[in-house]
Amino acid sequence: AIGYEDGIGAAHEAMESAAGTGGHEHGVELFTRGVQANIGMGFGVLAFAVAMGALLAVIFCVAYGRVGDLAPRPLSALLAAGMLLCLNVVPALKYPPNPPAASLEETIRQRTLLYLLMVLISAALLVAAVVLRARLLTRLGGWNATLAAAGAYAVAVAVVMAVLPRIDETPEHFPADVLYDFRLYSLGTQVVMWVTIGTFFAALM
Repeated sequence: AIGYEDGIGAAHEAMESAAGTGGHEHGVELFTRGVQANIGMGFGVLAFAVAMGALLAVIFCVAYGRVGDLAPRPLSALLAAGMLLCLNVVPALKYPPNPPAASLEETIRQRTLLYLLMVLISAALLVAAVVLRARLLTRLGGWNATLAAAGAYAVAVAVVMAVLPRIDETPEHFPADVLYDFRLYSLGTQVVMWVTIGTFFAALM
């Protein structure tokens, strides 16, 4: 993806030079793409994982003793799975992550805000589904209440995804395998991160 981005940039500069309009001035990069793709990526994932671990600890303190009679270890695992679902998997279905040069630079603010909005709505709907299950528990029983709450969550998420604007900016000739691999590895990173957080947190409990 970085190679594709560099090639597009060089082509644009060549066309501007041929047209006599001069080169395009770029600001100095604080971190090069090479640094971002190696040290920066590793540090970013680590820092994000620490923040998510802290968030899981806070949510555990709020949920423990208030969400059924689950023991600490099962509750830790369920919270980690729920956070993976609502904070990553569901938002990525609407606004999947893109590698460099797969989106327009001028829409990055809009795309970021829409993604964060999807994350917040997904998390709020999951909390609402948990509350709904608790209210239906005595009337429907555990299994049926869980199915009803899960169905309500899925329907609500589908409605939100249909209402929020669509973003489709991937260039026509962008390598499809690069886009696929990037999104697959992004999901894999999140799965590994949340499994690790959930497992170690449960062990500490």
